[in-house]
Amino acid sequence: MMLSIQDIDYPTYFIGISTFLICYYLLKRPKNFPPGPRGLPLLGYVPFLGSNTAESLRQLKEKYGSVMSIQFGREHWVILNDFNAINEALVKQGHKFSGRPVNFVFDLITKEHGFLSMDYGPTWKALQKFGLMKLRGFGVGRKGMEEHIIEETPYLIESLTKAKDCTSQMKLTFAVSNIICRVVLGSRFEYDDKKFLHMIEIIQRFSEDSTHTHLLASLTLAPILRFIPPFRNAVKITSDDADCFMEYLREFVEEHKSNFDQNNIRDFIDAFLLEIKKSPKDDSVFNKFQLIQFIRDLLDAGSVTVSSTLAWALLALATFPECQEKISQEISETLGEDGLPSMKHRDDMPYTCAFIQELMRHRTVVPMSIFRKTNEEAILNGYTIPKNTTITPNLWAVHFDSDHFENPQEFLPERFIDRDGKFIKSNHVIPFSIGQRGCIGQQLAKMEVFIFLTGIVQKLKVIPDPERPLPSFYIGGNSVATYEPPKFEVIFERR
Repeated sequence: MMLSIQDIDYPTYFIGISTFLICYYLLKRPKNFPPGPRGLPLLGYVPFLGSNTAESLRQLKEKYGSVMSIQFGREHWVILNDFNAINEALVKQGHKFSGRPVNFVFDLITKEHGFLSMDYGPTWKALQKFGLMKLRGFGVGRKGMEEHIIEETPYLIESLTKAKDCTSQMKLTFAVSNIICRVVLGSRFEYDDKKFLHMIEIIQRFSEDSTHTHLLASLTLAPILRFIPPFRNAVKITSDDADCFMEYLREFVEEHKSNFDQNNIRDFIDAFLLEIKKSPKDDSVFNKFQLIQFIRDLLDAGSVTVSSTLAWALLALATFPECQEKISQEISETLGEDGLPSMKHRDDMPYTCAFIQELMRHRTVVPMSIFRKTNEEAILNGYTIPKNTTITPNLWAVHFDSDHFENPQEFLPERFIDRDGKFIKSNHVIPFSIGQRGCIGQQLAKMEVFIFLTGIVQKLKVIPDPERPLPSFYIGGNSVATYEPPKFEVIFERR
């Protein structure tokens, strides 16, 4: 039967054609773009990701290759799923892959001025150079900072053995945060200081495995969700937290300004204030607002990843008591009961070093690194990557690559011990990423993990609580950017 023109439902016809064209436009990939799975209009592939996003992307490598694309929201991102692809992009073509994409959640927290989320350019280069120089000047990665960590260790041990006034993870964060606070703010805080406690609560609210951070994680991939009520509420909480945190930091900066002495530079804030004083008025790099955001980034980065790594370490010690006893034996032979752990002892403690490296491989705390962006068009594995494309280095995929690690799903520190009993450093364990935008605090982080972990095992035995069964070591949860251990409690017995 033939339809006449009068029989056509034009509104329905128009909506159908429009929907088809919109979907086609949203799902269309650029020419010679890496292959990947199709998603849904507006949301992309977000609804199909599992509880571990990095693992879900790693599994797609078998079908789509080490360089693949995936739609998140309305954008097509490129995922780098093996070491060679990541090294080619971030190191060999680092000048093309060192940008930062606009991200709704990170901009919400940093008010679009954060150093870590800043795009590649003159301002970032100037802040990067200043940050590296001043952090080294204040002892980061050197002997002076090592002494601060050693001094903090007894406070942490005492806190862990006290009544459960707060979680072990929170106590770890107190200790780790105090180290970066010494550098940035010039002092440490007591663990019951109200302002310090609230700052840590804000930091943890952004990084813990919770419904709130799951909502934020979805917003990083599909910001259009911010208009839906549960996501809208998460946006408000995050924005309010960011404002409160910035107000605390303003107070620290004003306090430093009130007793500033350019002949006595005490900490990072003083060093930045001196740079502001030497710079022209309204300088785009060295100004008060940029200082506050830089401090925020340093406190965030200097608190979350190391405390999460140490929390994973505690869970590993309780789950694998044989590993704990091997570390304890090494400590006993190297330090005895009262010797102070320091970085000079690493060569005498190969198993401890292997345990830490295996922990960072197996429980990668920042599994997809921090998103990058192409500064210009690039060719990678034969594919054309347009300018301003978001790039995600999947560090988790590298760490679970059977080409580099036999039986990668197993937690096996011995894989990094050679026949002579010496520690083997692996170039394929890259928890801090690589290239121009690798973590500027990685030397400090390595120092903290080694000294805090050694100090804990030297004085305390970590055992499961019979009244609270341990969760699986092999299952964590995603926050916005980190892979967090499940909530757990253990018992600390003095040795």
